[in-house]
Order: sequence, then C-alpha cells, then structure tokens
Amino acid sequence: MTLATKNLSRHQAVFAIKQRLLEAGVDTADEDARILLRAATSLTRLELATQPQTALSHEQCQILDQYVTRREAHEPVSRILESRGFWTVDLLIAPNVLDPRPDTETLVETALSLLENTPNAPIKILELGAGSGAIVCALLSELPKAQAVVVDLSPHACQASKVNLARCGLSNRAFVLQGRWHEALQAQFDLVISNPPYIASAELNALPPSVRLYDPILALDGGTDGLDCYRAIIKDIPRLLKPNGLLVFELGIGQATDVRPMLEAMKLEIKTIARDLGGHERALAARAIQNAQ
Repeated sequence: MTLATKNLSRHQAVFAIKQRLLEAGVDTADEDARILLRAATSLTRLELATQPQTALSHEQCQILDQYVTRREAHEPVSRILESRGFWTVDLLIAPNVLDPRPDTETLVETALSLLENTPNAPIKILELGAGSGAIVCALLSELPKAQAVVVDLSPHACQASKVNLARCGLSNRAFVLQGRWHEALQAQFDLVISNPPYIASAELNALPPSVRLYDPILALDGGTDGLDCYRAIIKDIPRLLKPNGLLVFELGIGQATDVRPMLEAMKLEIKTIARDLGGHERALAARAIQNAQ
C-alpha cells in the first residue's frame, strides 16, 4: 500500500518508510526514512522532532512514495535528492557520474596536511578522473590562490564538474578538460590528485546494488587486477610533477602493497599512507624527489 492512500502523521510516515526499506534490504532504513521525509516536506530536524504528530498532506505523501520506491530499488539517497555534502561543499549529484564517497575526503585531508605550509601559495593542481568535481571543489575552497586543471574521459563527468565548480563559486580558478588522463597535458603541477577506477573487472558484479546499478562502470573498472589506471597515470608522473611536487592517490582495500613499489620505481618518495574512518589504507601520498636520477 502506498503512503498516499493513508492519513499519516510525520511519526507514522517515518515508521512506514522504515518498514518498507527494511523489507527491501536497505541497511540504513531508519536514517534514510528521516532524510527522505524531511526532503519531501522541507522540514528541519527540529520540526520533525518537536511536531511528530502533524499530518502529512496528500502531495507530500505522493512525493515520499516516489522517493521510497526509488530507495527500495537501492538507489542511493544522494541520487534521489541530487545532492551530497562533501568536505565543506554541497554538490549536485548527476546521473552517469560517480557519487563521491565520504572515504574520498581522506584524499583532501591528506593533500591539505602536506600543503599546510603553503595554504595561500598560488599552487597548480591537476585532478585526474574528476567525476563530480568533489575533490577539486574541496581543495580550491581551502586553497584560495590555487588554480586547477580537471580531466575526465566522460563528457557527463566534465559537465558535472563544471556545474559543481560554478555552484561553489570556483569556476574562475579551474579548467575542465575532456580526455584520457594526462595525454594532452604539457604543464607541470604542484599537486596531482586522483581517485581512479580501482575495482578488478571480475569483482564488479559482486558490488552492492547501490554501486553496481547506479555508478558508471567507467568510473569503477580498474582492469583485470584493478591497477590498470594507476599504471597509466604513474608512467608519466615524473613529467607532470614539479620538483618536490606532490601526488595523492585514492586506494582500494589492500592496494597500497601494489601501488607503493610502482611509485618508488619512478623515484617518488612515499610520504604517507592515510587510513579512512573505517581503518582502511585509503590515500597514498608521494613526493617528487628533487634532482632524482
């Protein structure tokens, strides 16, 4: 039975939504129920908490039904609402573009920690595989004099990055380029940062439906062993990094063991391997050694 056929209070609606999502196998049902109700009704957290018995309108129930039906199909809440908070910025989440994960904030934190002595320096940033533009928006918001080049093979991702840069008021400090990694670039950068596809091809079908059905395969598939994109990027990193320049990669679980020797073979000095909130090695940072032979 749909929500629109019932005369529900806000509290009753949360309970009904939660039950539907639990039956669909959604493991964040309670949190999602409250988020979706607030989005459909424009309620604040306080209003939901202090006025739980207020009845929902028929129109609100219709909107909620649409949201819940999509969430029952394991579509992420961020895609349903077309919005995700990342670092300190609010991003538009577009179809056919990777939905940024909280784990990726580890890259931003790692890069900023290694740039802490130059927050106001006019550094040049290159982001490879930009997706929604989450990383570059976060970095530029913290580095007021930095400029960036953003590269992605997907036209959808390039458009999403442009939209989010404009949304954050950062368009004048970033250039978005459609292409394969760094192939068209001749410049050198103070920071190269990337969250490349790193899922082994054979593992794609085992991903949760919220990922497998909604994130683009182009942003997930890292080849036979999940390392193809690292190899493609690393081979030209010495040309792209300025002396003492910084490289920061996102890693899949267990991939530090494989990626680290690739970087060391190119004469890069490993600076840190940072863990995400789940305790997984998530960000690897390396620096170009000056006058390395």
